[in-house]
Amino acid sequence: MTARFDQAPWAEAGIQTVQPGVHRVPLPLPGDGLRAVNVYLLEDLADDGIVMIDGGWAIPEARKVLEDALAAIDRDPGDISHILVTHIHRDHYTQAVELRRLLGSRVYLGAGERPGLEMLDRLRSDRPVGSLRTLRAAGAGDLADRIEALDHGGYDPSVWEAPDRWLGAETLRFGERELRVVPTPGHTKGHVVFLDEERGLVFSGDHVLPHITPSIGFELAEPGGRPLADYLDSLRLMTRYADARLMPAHGPVTDSTHTRVAELLAHHDERLARSLAALGENTLDAHAVARELAWTRRAVPFAELSAFNQMLAINETAAHLDVLVLRGQATVAFTDGVHQYTRAATNGSAPSS
Repeated sequence: MTARFDQAPWAEAGIQTVQPGVHRVPLPLPGDGLRAVNVYLLEDLADDGIVMIDGGWAIPEARKVLEDALAAIDRDPGDISHILVTHIHRDHYTQAVELRRLLGSRVYLGAGERPGLEMLDRLRSDRPVGSLRTLRAAGAGDLADRIEALDHGGYDPSVWEAPDRWLGAETLRFGERELRVVPTPGHTKGHVVFLDEERGLVFSGDHVLPHITPSIGFELAEPGGRPLADYLDSLRLMTRYADARLMPAHGPVTDSTHTRVAELLAHHDERLARSLAALGENTLDAHAVARELAWTRRAVPFAELSAFNQMLAINETAAHLDVLVLRGQATVAFTDGVHQYTRAATNGSAPSS
């Protein structure tokens, strides 16, 4: 029996039929504040099989919930022919690889995630090496050392194998239906979303979430680039397509992707202004600026965040400060391995990032 998702919390186990042939299934996450990750089952795309969007975390509890959800629509895991993964993070990718090994499903992943996956294979560790390096360059070396020493669950190469196909900006065809692949770097370098334009659906992964703002630049590979500027560009890109129902990886299905994109852009405008104000007339690293800001929707002080969330906060602050530099509102110098930011003498006009 399918759950009454119009009344139940979004993360409650079960299956929601969003529209005929399209189902949302929240899979549990181990000890994670996000509570669950949505995977989507598309029944009418692949020769009577199922196309699954995102794979979940490879834990027995998630596998059981998925099996029960499939049984509720008279299906079983063997019907999953393709798994399209939005990005490389463990809660999206690892069960996809496990299901491929068990069932023969084909796994697709954005090509921008290839460096991160290859780095995992070289280092034989699933520590977020790129994010830790960003953290050290932000003046938080002690925190980076503490996080690096945490138990990250142990490296299991069997769930970090390469996909069957690397995806670019392209259109996937399954029978008479199509899914457009749209690269949306920012949350990770290789994040992609999948557009079902005929049915008016956007499978957004962690790019656009209805209740929270995605972390920016949480990378397994080398740091670099301009993750927040890329993310803002990727958000604006979504408005070039017709508005559609938002099918997120975390949170409930909502009616308008464009509405949420506008809210996220406004949020980052506010965070940029707050970051500039926190910088003041001083020369500070991103760690120092992050300590002056409140975090999450509940305005939690930085000191009350867990070590992992402090890492995300500092790295996001660095990303905001880098956008201020791009816009001519701040300058940056690399001194003794740390980026030091100073408010620009004159703000001038702010070019589009």
